[in-house]
Amino acid sequence: MKFSQFEYKRPDMNQLQQDFHEKLKRFELAPSFEVQDQLLTEIVSLRNHFESMQNIVHIRYTSNTEDAFYKEEHDFMDENGPLYQGLVSDFFRALVKSNYRKELESRWGKHLFNLADTELKTYSPEVLEALKQENRLKSQYVKLASSVQIEFQGKKRTLAQLTPFTQSPDRNTRKQAVKAQFGFFNDHKEELDRIYDELVKVRTTIAKKLGFSNFVELAYNRLNRTDYDKNMVKVFRDQVKEHIVPFCNTLREKQRVRIGVDSLKIYDESFSFPEGNPKPKGDAEWIVEQGAEVFKELSPETDEFYTFMVENELLDLMAKEGKAPGGYCTYISEYQSPFIFTNFNGSQGDVRVLMHEAGHAFQVYTSRGYEVPEYQFPTLEACEIHSMSMELITYPWMDRFFGGDTDRFLYDHLTAAVKFIPYGVAVDEFQHFVYENPDVSPQERKQEWRRLENKYLPHRDHDGIPFLEEGGYWQMQTHIYRTPFYYIDYTLAQVCALQFWKRSRENYKAAWQDYLELCEQGGSLPFTELVNIAGLVSPFEPGCVESVMSEVRRWEAQIDDKTFLQKA
Repeated sequence: MKFSQFEYKRPDMNQLQQDFHEKLKRFELAPSFEVQDQLLTEIVSLRNHFESMQNIVHIRYTSNTEDAFYKEEHDFMDENGPLYQGLVSDFFRALVKSNYRKELESRWGKHLFNLADTELKTYSPEVLEALKQENRLKSQYVKLASSVQIEFQGKKRTLAQLTPFTQSPDRNTRKQAVKAQFGFFNDHKEELDRIYDELVKVRTTIAKKLGFSNFVELAYNRLNRTDYDKNMVKVFRDQVKEHIVPFCNTLREKQRVRIGVDSLKIYDESFSFPEGNPKPKGDAEWIVEQGAEVFKELSPETDEFYTFMVENELLDLMAKEGKAPGGYCTYISEYQSPFIFTNFNGSQGDVRVLMHEAGHAFQVYTSRGYEVPEYQFPTLEACEIHSMSMELITYPWMDRFFGGDTDRFLYDHLTAAVKFIPYGVAVDEFQHFVYENPDVSPQERKQEWRRLENKYLPHRDHDGIPFLEEGGYWQMQTHIYRTPFYYIDYTLAQVCALQFWKRSRENYKAAWQDYLELCEQGGSLPFTELVNIAGLVSPFEPGCVESVMSEVRRWEAQIDDKTFLQKA
C-alpha cells in the first residue's frame, strides 16, 4: 500500500484509556502466564495503533507545516502524547510487578523489563501539564525553523535550499550565504532564547517533580540508557579531545592549503576543493534510481527493502516551502513500513543522507517482526550505527553517483565523518552545562558554547559574524531543542561505524554479515550488548578511540590530497 493510502483517524482518547485500563486490569488479575501473555499482545496492539497514527501525523505535518488539518492533528498529538505516555507507564508498572515475570522475560526478552524500569522513572501524573508545555515549546521551535524564507540572489530560500550556496566555489558567495543563514537566526534570537529558556526551566521542573536532582538524569532515562551513564560519556569525550581534535586540526590545515585561503573561516569549513565539492551527476529522481541499483547489488535483503520503499512511496526527499528542516526515519508499525524524510538540495549531502536514512529504514524493516514498540528501533546511539555504517558500507558503489569525482567524495566524506565528532561532543558537553546550571542566563549559555568551541573546534574562525561571535551557533541544532542529549549518540555510533569501515576493507562479506545480524536484533538489547554482537569494540573501552583513529590516520596518510586538485 502506498503511503498516500495509509488511513489516518484521530484516536479517541477516552476509548483508548478505557480499553487500555480494562486490559491492564485483566492483565494484573490473570490466573496464568498464558492469559497474561495474550493480554500483553493485545496491549501491544493498542500501542502500535496509537503510535502509527502519531507517526502518520508527524510525517504529513513535517512534510507541509502549512497544512491546516495536519497542523491541528499535530497539536492534538502534542496535547495527548503525555496522556498516552501515562498509559504506557501504567502498563510498565503492571509489567514489572507481574507474577509471571520470569516466563514473560523468556517470551518477550529481559530488555523490555529493563526499559520498563527506566521508563517508569520518566513519568507521573503530576508532570502531565508540564509535559504538554514542553511539547508546545518544541513545536514552536519546529514552526520557526520551518518558516525560514531567506532572500538570497533574488529568490526566497529555505535553509536546505541555501546549503548549496554555502558550498559555492566562489568564496564571496559562500560568505554571503552563511551570513544570510545566520542572519535569520540573529533576527529571531530573542524568540530562540525565550523558547530554549522556557524549555530548560520546564524540563528542570519535570525532573525535580520526578525526584531527580536535575534534568540530566531524567534525560538519560528518557533515552533508555540502561547500560552507561554520564561519567562513561565524559571518559569518551576526553578520548575525543586527546585523539581526534589534534588530527582534525591537521585536516583543517590541509583543507586551508588545498582551497587556497590565508585562513580558514566558518564559511570555508564545508568547502573542500577549489573547483567545488563533488556533486551527484543527476537529480533527485536519478539518485533514487541509482540507489535501487546499489541496494540490488549489495544484498538480496537490501534489494527487497529498497524496492518496497520506492514502490510504496515511502520517501519524501525534496526540499520545499513549508517543509520542516532536517531528516529522519520513522516507522508505521501497523503497515510494517519505514518512512524516510529529508531535504535534498543538489549537494553531495543528498547521497549521504539517503544512505544514512536508508540504514535506519533497513534496520527497522529487517527487524519488523518485533511487536513491541521498544524493540522496533534500538536506543538512539545504536540506531545511528546502522545509518552511519550504511554510509561507509556502500563506498564501493559511490562511483554510480559521482563518477570521476568518486575519490574526492570518499576522501571528503570520511574526513568529514571524523571532523564531525568533536562538534558532536561539544554539543553534548554544552547540554550537560545547561541542565546542571538551569538558572544561568541565555548570554551565559552562549559564553559556554564559545568556550567549548575553543576546546573542541580550535580552528573555528567566525570572521566577525556577530551572532556566531556571541556564541549562537548551537541554536540551529534542532536536537538541542527537540531531543536533549540526543547528539553524543552520533559520535558513539561514528566510532562504531568506522570500525565497520575498517573491517569491510579487510573482509567485506564478514563485515556485511555482522551488520545484518546487528540490524536483525532491532532494539531487543541495550547498546553495549548490540555492539558486542556486531563484533565491535565499545567506544567506552579504554583505547577504542585511539585504535580507530590510528587506522584512519594510516589511510589518510597514504593519500596526497593535492592530486585532487587536477580532478574536476
